[in-house]
Amino acid sequence: MISAGFKEDEILSGCRKNDRRSQEHLYRHFAKKMYAVCLGYAGERALAQDMLQEAFIKVFRNIKHYKSDGSLEGWIRRIVTNTSIDHLRKRRRTDEYIETNSGYIGPETTNSALRIIGFNELIEQVERLPQGAKLIFNMHALDGYSHKEIAQKLEITEGTSKSQFNRARKLLMDFIGNMNL
Repeated sequence: MISAGFKEDEILSGCRKNDRRSQEHLYRHFAKKMYAVCLGYAGERALAQDMLQEAFIKVFRNIKHYKSDGSLEGWIRRIVTNTSIDHLRKRRRTDEYIETNSGYIGPETTNSALRIIGFNELIEQVERLPQGAKLIFNMHALDGYSHKEIAQKLEITEGTSKSQFNRARKLLMDFIGNMNL
């Protein structure tokens, strides 16, 4: 069920006919979750809203290609994720990586760096990462892309993807280890 009184197949049928009411129901049902995905990539509300709007335009434009062989939410999330990545690539902000020779060694492996924190606190720390490293971290850790897929989408080497992910992970451990919990 999409919302009270409407079944998913009815909403899809309406969306395929460009019915505004059906599109609105679909948007209202998924917008909050998909906005969170966009915000994870954008790091700022205005950019996330732009990404979300662009993504749903693509959803409505391509809904006729949805075959119902997987979850509708998963299909929409993939469009939202790809749109967010494309949006960032267009802005050329993906060159903000963690410097390879920055001298950062990583945190000491002590129990203080392994504290358990809440989801919101973790997201706050992810937001502190440089934009390019944050993008790779989100794509691999949250969205499940392989390093090969990330390399292709961002037009970087697979090695760059792996190293940026590992550096981002180490930096996050350092951030978390320095939190006053």
